[in-house]
Formats: sequence, C-alpha cells, structure tokens
Amino acid sequence: MKSLLIHLTVGLSEQDVDAQQRVYIDAWLAKKYITKKEGIYKFNSKYRAGTLGLVQNGTAYLNVIGELTRDLFIGEGDIGTAKEGDLIIAQRLLGQRGAPSAKIVEIVGRAVSYSVAYIIQKENHKSLVDLKTQYPAGVELSIEALEKYNEGDVFKINNQDGTIMEMLGNINDPLVDEKIVLAQFNKHDEFSEEVLEIATSFKPVDASKYPSRADLRALPFCTIDPVTAKDYDDAIYWDDKNTTLYVAIADVSEYVKPFGAIDNEAIYRSFSIYLPHRSIPMLPRQLSETLCSLQPHVDRLAYVFEMKLDMETLEVSGSKVYEAIIHSQRRFNYEEIDQFFEGKLQAKSSEEETIFKYIKKLRNVTDALKAKRLKVGYNFRSSELEMSIDENSNLTHTEYAEETPSHALIEDCMLLANKEAAAQFERGIFRIHEPPSQAKLQLLYQELAGIGMYIDIKHSLKETITDIQRQATDMGLESEVDTLIIRSQMQARYAPLNSGHFGLGFKAYTHFTSPIRRYSDLIVHRLLKAIANNDTVEGSYVLRNIEALAMTISEKEREASTIEIEFMARKFARWANGHIGEEFKARINATEPEVKAELHDEIMGAKLNVISGDNVVLFEDVLARIEKVDIAKAKIYVSVVKNGED
Repeated sequence: MKSLLIHLTVGLSEQDVDAQQRVYIDAWLAKKYITKKEGIYKFNSKYRAGTLGLVQNGTAYLNVIGELTRDLFIGEGDIGTAKEGDLIIAQRLLGQRGAPSAKIVEIVGRAVSYSVAYIIQKENHKSLVDLKTQYPAGVELSIEALEKYNEGDVFKINNQDGTIMEMLGNINDPLVDEKIVLAQFNKHDEFSEEVLEIATSFKPVDASKYPSRADLRALPFCTIDPVTAKDYDDAIYWDDKNTTLYVAIADVSEYVKPFGAIDNEAIYRSFSIYLPHRSIPMLPRQLSETLCSLQPHVDRLAYVFEMKLDMETLEVSGSKVYEAIIHSQRRFNYEEIDQFFEGKLQAKSSEEETIFKYIKKLRNVTDALKAKRLKVGYNFRSSELEMSIDENSNLTHTEYAEETPSHALIEDCMLLANKEAAAQFERGIFRIHEPPSQAKLQLLYQELAGIGMYIDIKHSLKETITDIQRQATDMGLESEVDTLIIRSQMQARYAPLNSGHFGLGFKAYTHFTSPIRRYSDLIVHRLLKAIANNDTVEGSYVLRNIEALAMTISEKEREASTIEIEFMARKFARWANGHIGEEFKARINATEPEVKAELHDEIMGAKLNVISGDNVVLFEDVLARIEKVDIAKAKIYVSVVKNGED
C-alpha cells in the first residue's frame, strides 16, 4: 500500500496500474482524493498521504510522503481511530493560523502490515500477544482455539484483517528466529512456479547468438569475493600497458525484462538478504548463482565499463560502457589475494601468473586512487560483524572483519565504475548522501567533548572531522569515534536527481556494480543501455515513475538491513540466555538517553542494556553480569559489576 501512495504522490502512469491497485484508484477518484490528467494519477492538491506520527493528548503529526517541508498537524477530534504509524490520507485544512494542519479522511493501512505474535500463559490463562510489544495481537481467538496451541507457539499475523496467516514454530526453538525476522516484512525465500519456470528456461551462453557483443573472452578477467559467495556480480582486468581498467558486471538485464514475472518479484524484494548461514536472493538461484554469476571457465554475458586512467591526474581520461561476453579465468576469495600480497601464495598456473602480475600493479593504482579520494572524502572505520551458527541455529562464534588490501582493491575498482556510471545521466537512480545537519554535528561535538576531546572547528568540515579522527587514534578509539561520526550523518539513499555523495566526496555517484543483489543497479543498466542506443523511448520507459521507485528501493534497503541486524540480535539473546549470572567484558557505547554497552569478550558485538551500574562513562571498559534475557524481544540486560576493566 505504501508503494501505491508513493507513486500517487509523484505521479502514477495509467499503464502501470495493476488490477489490485485499480480498486483503490477508482474509489479515490470518486472521493476526489486524486486526479487524473494526461494519463497520470496524482493526489489532489488538497490531500496528502503519509504516516501518522507520535500521538499525544489526542493530537498528532502526519509525516507526509515525499515532502521535505514541515509535517502536518492533526488536531484533537481529527484523528478518528488512526494509530501511530498508520498509513493515512488526510485533507489539508487551509486558511487556518498556526502550523499547517489537516484532518484524517481515510486509514489505508495499519502501522505494520504483518507482525509476529506468540502464545503466553499467565495464571492458567493463555493469550496471543505481539512478540515485541507484548500487547494483545488483535486476533480474535476463542478459549477453545487457544487451548489447541502450546505456550510459546509463534504465528505470522496479517494486521489488515486480524487473522493468523501461518504458524512459524515455537519461541524456544532457535530455528524459528529466521522465520520471525522474515515474517515481519513478509519476506520469503521461495519463488513462484511462474518465476522458476522462466528462470530455468534460459539456455547456457552461446557466443554465436550474440554477434553484436564485444568478445572479451581472451582477456584474463578474475573475480575476488568472500569465501562463501556464490553470486559473483563483478570481474576485473587491468591492462597495465594501456592503463585501462575493465570492470565487467553480470548482465542481469539480458535475462530480467521490465514488468515480467521475475522483474516484478525482484522489485518486491529489491535486495538480497544475507544472514550468517545463508542468503535470501533477490533473483532465483538459477540466475543469481548460476547463469548470471560470473563463474570461472564458462562464457558469461557482461556489461562492461572500460576506463582509461591518466596516471598523472588519476582521472578517467576516457571511458565506454558496452555489452560483452567474458570468460573469467579464476575465482579468488579475499583471503587468497591477501596471501598473495603477503608473499604467501604463488601462482600454480600460467593463468594465475598473468592475473597475479596485473593484480600487483593494480594494487598500486587503487592505493593511489584511494589516497586521492580521501583528500575530499572520508575514511570511516566501521568493521563488519561476522557470526557463525551451528546446525541447530545456535551462536558459536563472532568476529569483526577488518578491511584488508584485497577488499580495498576491489572497493576502489567498483567505486570508479559507479562514479563513471553516474556521469552518464542527469536523471535516473543516484546514490546520494547529504551532509549532516548542524544540529547533529553539535550533538556529536558535545559527546566527543565529554570523553576529553578538544573540538577545534576548522575552515571546513573535512578538516574538523580529520582532526577529530587524529585525536581518536591517539586515544585508541578509532572505530568507536568513527561510529559516533557515522551516527551523526544522514542516511545514504536513492534519488532520481543528483545531489552528491558527502561521505565519498563525489559530485555524483550511483550503484552499477551489483545487479544480482540490488535492484537499483539493474535500473541503471537499463538506463545506460537506452542512452547508448540513443533510444529515447526506452529511456523514458525506464524513467517512468522513477521518483516513486527510488523511494521504494530506499525503504526496501532499510527493511533488508533491519532483518539482518535483528537476526543477529536474536542469536545473541539465545546465547546470553544460557549464560545468565556470568560476567563478561563489555564497553559502554552510549550514556544518553539510556546506558548501553557492547560485548567485548570471546563473543563480540552483542548489544547490552545496562540496568544498573554507577558512574559509567562513554567508551569505558567494564565487567558486566548478564541479569536477564527477553528472548521474545531479543534484549539482553546487564549490570556493571566493575568499572575500568582492562
């Protein structure tokens, strides 16, 4: 429903209205909430759609979709039965003094379309409550029906009609965690029969069928990915003689056509989701892990950016993007390339010898590119937490993955291709990152002053942040301070128009290099192909409803991130539940509005809620005792038993 409201905010083409949306379109036209002009449906200027904000004392605010202006005030008596977080349509109240206001005319969706509930038992009485809030789930069940279930049984709930959709398992079973986090956003691994039928219908690549594609199979491309990866989006080759970098990307657009069954499912998912033990792919595995994946020793269709570098300025002096066929010669993982850089891995074949020769030279190039980039952009140290779980879905190990030379090499190759892609169009899908607000910067400076930093406001924000990072290094708090700086910033998002990327220091940036796992990249490929072919009709087709699509993809990205984070939180909670009363090393990472800490022991990264402990300070190392665990909410509660723990 929110996707429809987004489209109607920016304009929805009549051609894109499906049968389900038609019911709402016709009803809202009759009520004059929306208008139709030249085949485009859009909200009447008197009406706005959005999410109902905090409700207090019978009043609230409407967080208007797609608007950067002030929210609309909803006065007492104009809220009706709406609740915080609900999707609503409101009529603007014009001519009134004070803050812009409106009244709710229709509730079109409850705060959360899907939720998870479970059976609790108190004093021999069973009830079904929301997993997170512990409030009644809003499902009408008789006493007899409740008695059929066991305490702890977990269900997926449709909040639109208050019905149980399916039983997920029992809260005491670690295997239910994955089902819980996916159910909250109605995510699923399975694809429809129609999608699978199409995905399996494609034949292996036959180069003779693609005479118009550039034949790059003789070039010694390679892929460098995590050990566990199966979806190889990108391959690289460095031509040192001609100082030219080739970045070959899986040509997903050849197989996934706009508005087909696979495309519709890809839009719905928008991102692949990566859990510690497996992935939930955006595309069927027949494509994502086989036919589109740039596997070694087989022909693959690719979309290639060929970029010639001026080695004095380190600028791209010329580039072109085109459809090609490649034949990757080797699949490396990051660890192997790092071993090669350390002199611990030797070539075992002539192909590897050729690749290692250009990889060594390419490292010098990407190191120089990074050094240049960091003169205007930022280098924030944020390590990715990696988690291992056993066959019973219990946590066994965690560690922080540090960036290594192999990661840095691939990162700057991809950044260069993404940056070059963004330079090809003025309207499309940009990856933007606005500068932080002055209010957030002031809060950051106050927090840093609280740990003994001297904040010297320089001529530029870049200089100020660099000085803060220098002090953090001297204090041994590089990653902690960088985390605070990241928190103070705006969230990167997708947008149809460019406004630059603050963090990277790029004037324009997009996502081009991962179409197997990000829908944004697939759109960019389609747009670039239309531009290359001078096909204005296809270009207009790709850009239709691009504003709404950019907002939808940004929201889907947040959903995927939430799922990945919450799954880990649930695993940490189950681990902690087996260690109640035990003491572990932790570090305080927040003191306002509540004291929070992070586990820094054999198991690392768990978020801890500190319920007792005197005079703790930010980033202080402490000894914390696990006091209680809420498995349903995935919360760990600790008390500080010793300050200044080394």
